[in-house]
Amino acid sequence: MVDPGYPSKPEQVQVLAGVKEGLTSLRSAGFTLVIVTNQSGIGRGFFTETDFWAVQTRLGTLLGVDLINTTYFCPDHPEKASNRRKPGPGMLFEAADDLDISLGESFMIGDKASDIEAGLNAGVKACVWITEAANVTFAGRKNVWIAPDFKTAVELVLLGEVPKV
Repeated sequence: MVDPGYPSKPEQVQVLAGVKEGLTSLRSAGFTLVIVTNQSGIGRGFFTETDFWAVQTRLGTLLGVDLINTTYFCPDHPEKASNRRKPGPGMLFEAADDLDISLGESFMIGDKASDIEAGLNAGVKACVWITEAANVTFAGRKNVWIAPDFKTAVELVLLGEVPKV
């Protein structure tokens, strides 16, 4: 979804173009879809867990309530972060245990470096970083793929590898 900065109201939810279709394609291909999200706005006192779940409910309504299997969130303040807060892998380990997911066969798609670091820390097969910037943060990592948008990220995951040029 579009990041308005500390989303706390359902009316702030805007799904990015192509996301619903991409998630539907992944689901049709047999993927379990899990959201893992840092929500330090809760830890900072900007909004409540109830507000967070209202936002998630709206996202589910826009995407389709059965599209996402489940959501994990970490309310930790960055200065008092547990291993659950990305880039820590805690939420991914929880999802793997709860849903019987093999992380070594899983993909992490994200738009922040902490998303990619969390996936790498959890040992996923590959991470797809959605960024339009020429970024060298993970240069040389064969299991970090770059995509300019969600549609391309989904295509890479469905292919299972970066296309050879």
